[in-house]
Amino acid sequence: MKLLPALLKKVKSYTPDMTPDMITAAYEYAKEKHDGQTRVSGEPYYTHPMEVADILADMKMDEPTIVTAILHDTLEDTSATYEELEEKFSKEVADLVNGVSKLTKIESQTFEGKQAENFRKLLVAMSEDIRVLLVKLADRLHNMRTLHHFKDRPDKCKRISKETTDIYAPLAERIGIHQIKEELDDLAFSYMYPEAQASITNRLSFLRKEGTKIIKKIIKT
Repeated sequence: MKLLPALLKKVKSYTPDMTPDMITAAYEYAKEKHDGQTRVSGEPYYTHPMEVADILADMKMDEPTIVTAILHDTLEDTSATYEELEEKFSKEVADLVNGVSKLTKIESQTFEGKQAENFRKLLVAMSEDIRVLLVKLADRLHNMRTLHHFKDRPDKCKRISKETTDIYAPLAERIGIHQIKEELDDLAFSYMYPEAQASITNRLSFLRKEGTKIIKKIIKT
């Protein structure tokens, strides 16, 4: 897997003084702790937190946030402990991972209407550090990008997509991460309204082709 070298290169591009030790240690720790766990796609589970870290690196987040992303499921899904994370990494990272874990524990609940708004407020209130929310949003984004692996369970896809549009996309917009907000909305729409999405995509494709013809005609004229 080239996930680690690619991630280190990306972080190094905006943090020239960064040393690879901490991120490499987090990668090795997550790989060890998630050993034997797999995603629905069949990929080793540790590839997911690495992809989450990559999303945050695209946002040029600091090293503790990248490390947190790599470790974000260890407290929830493995034998890792807060004390172990604090000892191996730092109190800052342990607190951030713990914050993400707290959000994950209430993520399984479903909320609609005013309840969704209350849940968004709860997320903000629980996250004393905005980086916790950023990791959670990146986690949701990668889960949405890979939701097609549940295509044989359309009800699950629609439920997760509705939760995304009700809670996570508005939350991303509220804290100013519009690029993530737009991608979350687009992905969720494709599962909630597949026929409408196909119709819009076909129409846009047609207009692009026709537009090209018109532009060529105008240039020729």
